[in-house]
Amino acid sequence: MTLLKALGGAAIVALAALTSVDAMAAGNGKLIVIITPPHNNPFFATEADGAEAKAKELGYETLVLSHDDDASKQNQLIDTAIARKAAAIILDNAGADASIEAVQKAKTAGIPSFLIDREINKTGIAVAQIVSNNYQGATLGGQEFAKRMGEKGPYAELTGKESDTNAGIRSKGYHDVIDQFTDLKPVAKQSANWSQTEAYSKMESMLQAHPEIKGVISGNDTMAMGASAALQAAHRGDVIVVGFDGSNDVRDQIKAGKIAATVLQPAFQIAQLAVEQADAYLAKGSTGKPEKQSIDCVLITKDNAGKLNNFTLAK
Repeated sequence: MTLLKALGGAAIVALAALTSVDAMAAGNGKLIVIITPPHNNPFFATEADGAEAKAKELGYETLVLSHDDDASKQNQLIDTAIARKAAAIILDNAGADASIEAVQKAKTAGIPSFLIDREINKTGIAVAQIVSNNYQGATLGGQEFAKRMGEKGPYAELTGKESDTNAGIRSKGYHDVIDQFTDLKPVAKQSANWSQTEAYSKMESMLQAHPEIKGVISGNDTMAMGASAALQAAHRGDVIVVGFDGSNDVRDQIKAGKIAATVLQPAFQIAQLAVEQADAYLAKGSTGKPEKQSIDCVLITKDNAGKLNNFTLAK
């Protein structure tokens, strides 16, 4: 008589259920862990939603986490993914240098990582790094900004986190265009760390120091929203504001004539693409794509803002 027969039917059912729970807790090769910055930024919330929806569509369990732009917390979450024996990790990382160790740790544990939105400063440890073409997008934004400014006047710039490679790339793209117009004069430049609240405060200070400001170019939409709110509070509706991301909030501000333009980076599409490539890699051992992949951005103005929803532009 086998042990299972001796245990009886009820015990077999209980044992099967326990085995199922243990398998799920361990991932069982069907768990995708999705880790992004905080979801109070709609861009990152959209990434998480897109990745989760695609993973579930493909038959995976999901675990959605946020590192809150804290590299130490990110390390802990990678440990969680390893402990759960995740099949793959979708990661919008917490710093180009600070995240290398975490991605390497996942690789050493046999878990492939698929990076979205932000690159790390090392190749060969993530399977894929899929990002928006931040430089191309910034040149679009810079061109529109110069046009709206009439190619002249004093302006301010709000930049993102210094640890985020995208902040520097976008600023460079802006300046490679704007600096060609010698009558466009930069009078203030500060980091607001991708934060709406911080951007509001920085914009207030900039206006006090430079009331002559006629334009603000921002490294992301969240900071653009903060700048726009500060400008409206100061009754400075004459100041041109351009953002970067393609959020619904800025879309609505564009339609209302309070923000001039933004640059759409397709967060939802990129997140879903990462999951599709993770699925291909798990099935075949290859994505069939290079590690570094770049997706072009699209300029959003009043002409096409009505087609934009959740970082996706309708055709």
